[in-house]
Amino acid sequence: MISFEQVSVTFPGRRDPTLLDVELHVEESTMCLVTGRTGSGKSTLLGAVLGLVPRATGGHLSGRVTIAGHDTSRVPPRELADTVGLVVQDPVAGFVTDTVEAELAYGPEQLGLPPRVMRTRVEETLDLLGIAELRDRPVLDLSGGQQQRVAIGAALTTRPKVLVLDEPTSSLDPTAAEEVLSALSRLVHDLGVTVVLAEHRLERALQFADQLVVVDGGRVRSGDPDDLLVDCPLVPPVVELGRVLGWSPLPRSVRQARHLATPLRRAGLPDPPAAEPAAGQVLLDVRDLVVTHGRTVAVDGVGFAVRAGETVALIGRNGSGKSSLLWAVQGSGPRRSGSTLVARSTVDPGSGVDTGGLDATGRRSLVALVPQTPTDLLYLETVDDECVQADAESAAEPGTCRAILDELLAEDGPVDGADHPRDLSEGQRLALVLAIQLTARAPVVLLDEPTRGLDYGAKAALGRWLRSCAGQGAAVVVATHDVEFVATTCDRTIMLSHGELVADGTTAELLAPSPMFSPQVSRVVAPTPWVDLHALCDALGAAAASDPGDRVGTP
Repeated sequence: MISFEQVSVTFPGRRDPTLLDVELHVEESTMCLVTGRTGSGKSTLLGAVLGLVPRATGGHLSGRVTIAGHDTSRVPPRELADTVGLVVQDPVAGFVTDTVEAELAYGPEQLGLPPRVMRTRVEETLDLLGIAELRDRPVLDLSGGQQQRVAIGAALTTRPKVLVLDEPTSSLDPTAAEEVLSALSRLVHDLGVTVVLAEHRLERALQFADQLVVVDGGRVRSGDPDDLLVDCPLVPPVVELGRVLGWSPLPRSVRQARHLATPLRRAGLPDPPAAEPAAGQVLLDVRDLVVTHGRTVAVDGVGFAVRAGETVALIGRNGSGKSSLLWAVQGSGPRRSGSTLVARSTVDPGSGVDTGGLDATGRRSLVALVPQTPTDLLYLETVDDECVQADAESAAEPGTCRAILDELLAEDGPVDGADHPRDLSEGQRLALVLAIQLTARAPVVLLDEPTRGLDYGAKAALGRWLRSCAGQGAAVVVATHDVEFVATTCDRTIMLSHGELVADGTTAELLAPSPMFSPQVSRVVAPTPWVDLHALCDALGAAAASDPGDRVGTP
C-alpha cells in the first residue's frame, strides 16, 4: 500500500538530510506505528507519504514514494484526497468550517458525494468517535481533546484507504485516547484501512501496532514491534520495566506485563515511601472560582491552594474545565466570580494580589503560563531572537533562555538558533515556549498539556526543570492527560469533572487505584500503590541487594 524506495529529503539551509536512504514498505490493512525522538523526522516521513513533502515544504526529495500504486511525485495531493486522509498535530490548523457537523461533511462534499451518502457518513463518524453531542458546537469553542476527535472524524468521512495521523492522542484523556485507538484498530481489521500513526505516547498505541517504524538520525528501521523493542531508544513503562527485570519477550501491553509480573507480586513488593506534605508558604490561593462560556459553566466554584515547592497535576476528562481554570488563574481568562491570589514573591507570601486586576506586565511577573497552542506566543523571526527577547523581558542574564532550551532538548541535540520558530517540530516549538516562560522565574508556573509532541527523554528533561523550579520555591501547576508524566513529576493531583473539583490528594492516592488515570506500572503491580516506575525499580534493586539469594521479580 505504501512504499519508500531509497528516499532522502533535504530542506533548504540544512547541511544534513532530514531523511536518508529510507526503504519502507507498509502493507494494506496494517496499523503502522512511527516513533522517534522529538525533531527526528517523523512529520517529514508522514508528509512524504501524503505527497506534501517537498511540494508544500520546499526542499528536495530523491527516490520514489508510492501510495496505493500512485507515485506521489507525479500525482498532486488533491488527486489523492479519496485515497489518503490526514490528521495533523494542531487540529485547529486543519479546520475549514465553523461547526462540527459542517467540518465532518466538508470532505465528502468536496468529493461530490450525494447528500444522503454524506449524511450517513457523518452520522456513522459521530457515533464511532463518541462526539454526537458536539454536532452543533463551534469547533473553536471545543476543548483541545474534542477538537482532536473532530479532526480525526473529518479525515474518516472521506473513507480513505490510508489514514495518516500525527500525534492524534496528544490532547485526549486516557479513556478518549483508548476509544480513538480502538476505533482506528477497527478500521484496520474490519474495513482494511491502512493506518500510519506517529505517536510519542507509546504506552497508548504500542499494543495496537502491527508494524513499528523507528526514525533515528534520519535513518529508518522498520519491522515487527517485538523485534525492534529490544534496542529501541524510546519505550513505554511496561517495556522499560521488562528490560529491568529481564523479561523475554518484552511486553507491549499491561495485560502481558501483569502476567509476567505474577511472580513479582507473589514474592511481595515493598510499599512505596509515604508522600511528605508540602510545608512551604501558600503562593497561589484560588477561592470559589466560577468561569462561564455563554451558558456553559466551565469552572464551578473551584477552590484550592498551592504552596511553594509543590508540583501539582490538574487532571480530568476532556472538557472538564482545566484550560479555563488555568487562564482564569493567570488573570487574562474570563471569570464570573471568585478570586485567584498570587504572592508577589516567594520570600513575601503575604503580599498576594488578584491576577484578575493586573495588566499583562503585572501578570507576567507573577504567573508564567504555557498554553495548549504554544505557537501563539512566538512572533519573531529566529529562535535566537526569541531567546534574546525573553532574556530582556525577564531581566535575566543573557543566555538564560537558550540554556534552558538546550537542556529541555538535551536528548535530541540543540536546535539551530537561525531557524524560524515555526519551522521547528511541534516538540521543539513547545520546548522553546517553555524556555521563554521559565526564563521569567515567576513564583507561579502554569502549563497546559506541556508534553504534547515531546518524546520520553524530552519529558524527563521537562520534569527535571519543573522540579527544579519547585525546588527554588515556585508553585507549579500542570494540566495534562499524560498520567505517566504526572506519576514521575507531580507530588499532588487535583481532579476536575464537569468544572467541579472532585478529588485532591497525593498523586499515589489518586492515580494508583483509578481505572482511568492509573499509569502503567500501577496496573502491573496492583494492589501495591506504586505510580513512579523509576522509584519502583530503585526499590526492587535495593531489595535484591539486601537478599541476593532471592532475585525479586524473575519470571
